[in-house]
Amino acid sequence: MLKYIVKRLLLMIPILLGISFIVLILIDITPGDPARMVAGHTATQEQYDQVRADLQLDDPLLVRYGRFVWNVLRGDFGTSFFNKRPVWTEMMQRFPYTLLMSGMSLVLAAIVGIVLGVYAATHQYTWKDNAAIIVSLFCVSMPAFWFALLLVQLFSVKLEWLPPLGIKEWTGWVLPTVSLALGYAAMIARQMRSSMLEVIRQDYITTARAKGQTERVVRFRHALKNAMIPVVMTIGSIFGMSLGGALIAEVIFSIPGLGDYTLKALINRDYPAIQGSVLFLSALFSIVILLIDIAFAFIDPRIRSQYARKRKQTKETLSNARAEG
Repeated sequence: MLKYIVKRLLLMIPILLGISFIVLILIDITPGDPARMVAGHTATQEQYDQVRADLQLDDPLLVRYGRFVWNVLRGDFGTSFFNKRPVWTEMMQRFPYTLLMSGMSLVLAAIVGIVLGVYAATHQYTWKDNAAIIVSLFCVSMPAFWFALLLVQLFSVKLEWLPPLGIKEWTGWVLPTVSLALGYAAMIARQMRSSMLEVIRQDYITTARAKGQTERVVRFRHALKNAMIPVVMTIGSIFGMSLGGALIAEVIFSIPGLGDYTLKALINRDYPAIQGSVLFLSALFSIVILLIDIAFAFIDPRIRSQYARKRKQTKETLSNARAEG
C-alpha cells in the first residue's frame, strides 16, 4: 500500500505541471491585456510599457512558466496584479468558505441520495421507484444556477424566509447548500439504487431470508453495508468536484470563496491568481481522489485480499530467486 501511495503522489507531479502549463497557455492566448487594465485606459505608452515590464509580461512564455514553477516550489504562488496581495494569503482566507459549503452540501446530498436510492431499490417496478427515477433525472439535468435562482425567488423574494445574499447569519448558508447539493444527491441516488439492486440479488441475501431474518434486517444489516462500497467512491469523487463546482453558488449568493476569487481573477486577467487557484484546486482534487482510493481499499475486503495475494506472490518470487541464486 505504501508503494502504491508513493507512486500515486509521484504521478501527481507531471499532472499538475501539465495543468499549470495548459492554464498559462489558455490565459496567454485569451484576448485582453492585464497590463492595460492595471495601467488604465488613460495611461501613456511609456506608463503602459513600464507596467508590462514591472509585471514581467514581456518575458517569453516558457520563462514565465519556469519562474512560476520555481516560485511554487519555494512556497510562493505570486502576487496579485491588482490588489498587490500574495495569492496564497488570499486563497487561504477564502478557502474555508468553499470547504464549508462543499462539506455541508455533500452531507446533505449523501443523506438525501442514499435514502432516495434505497427507497427506490426496495420498491422496484412500482410507481414509487418510477417517481424516484424521474426526480433524480430531473435534478441531474437541471442547471445548478437556474435552481439557485428559483430558490432565491421563492424563499427570499416571495416568502422572505431566507436572505438572498451573504452569510452574515447561519440562514445565509441554507440556499447555497441546497442548490449545490441537489444535483449531487441525484447522482448518489442513482448509484445507490443500482448498487442496492445488484446486492439484494446475491445468494447470501437469499440465504439470510431463508434463515428467517426480517426484511428490515436483511436490507439494512446485510445489503446496505455492501451496497455502500461503490457509493463511497461516488461520494468522494463528488466532494472533489464540489470544491470547484461551488463557483456558481458563490457568485449567485455573494460568498467570498475560492470559486468567486478565481472568477474575478479570470475577469481581471490576473495571471498569478488564476494560476495559483487552479493549481491549488487541481492538487486538492488529486489528493482527494487518492484518499478515496485508499479508503476504498480498506472498505472493500476484496481489494485487501488482492493486495495480500500480491504481497505473498512477491515474497514467493523473491525467495525462489534467492534459492536459485
